[in-house]
Amino acid sequence: MTGGLALAQSPAGALGLGNRGWSAADTSHATPADDLEFSARAGLASDYIYRGTTLSDHGPAAGAAFETRWGPLYAGTTVATVKLPTQPAAELTFAAGVRPQIATIDFDLGATYFAYPGERLPGETNGINYWEIVVRGDRRIGDQFRVAGGYAYSPNVSNTGAWSQYVAAGIGFDVPERFLLKNLTVSFTTAAGYSWFGNQTSQLGGFPLPAYLNWQAGVTFTHKALNLDLRYYDTNLSKENCFVFTGDPNARPGGRANPITNPDGLVSNWCGATFVAKVWFAFN
Repeated sequence: MTGGLALAQSPAGALGLGNRGWSAADTSHATPADDLEFSARAGLASDYIYRGTTLSDHGPAAGAAFETRWGPLYAGTTVATVKLPTQPAAELTFAAGVRPQIATIDFDLGATYFAYPGERLPGETNGINYWEIVVRGDRRIGDQFRVAGGYAYSPNVSNTGAWSQYVAAGIGFDVPERFLLKNLTVSFTTAAGYSWFGNQTSQLGGFPLPAYLNWQAGVTFTHKALNLDLRYYDTNLSKENCFVFTGDPNARPGGRANPITNPDGLVSNWCGATFVAKVWFAFN
């Protein structure tokens, strides 16, 4: 499966919801109703993990994003390097939506199109491009704590014919400024999510993709425009179901065979425990 590199310096970003790709969004920064504002981000990561699975074959990835905002409305695009079975040149996302504040909750209601240009896998004439819609909310509790939750739906995830649904929740803690050096912020965040799917097309076997849990925890350091995130990711997917879910072209034999979903018993390490370091610059 495919997706966008989610920022993790807020619980909302750690969810894998709303803040897409190397998202240029700064949801803590309010945009005046009559002002047009722009933001950008660019950076590197030791791995590209999305909802618990690698999209870069556990190798490094680079990404950049640009977003424009007018009051609660926003539109943006991202680009990231990937290593996927269909061998696309990159992952591009195009997102638009609205971020209203209702009572004390900041909402993000949006849609994202995921595009994978330059795919080269023989027989994949339609590619793996797809749409997803997201509803997300986050709220600050006091000066240090934040909570977030959300839901995502795609009618045809990665062009497999299967619908996908995803729910997630997270919490964050900002270290008080009095304990930190000047111009330094430190945030701890953790999140967990659950994905489930409909049946794929008959060409892909007709069975549903495996449902699974993912979780993560980490810390983000910010000094002016420079950000560093250190994070642990994992899922409850078996190595056999990891192959079924990802189609890892480097999968190897040796697992338990399933006559319907994995008759050769192939196993993949694309869904296991992973530590990721990520550094990026953000300009608002």
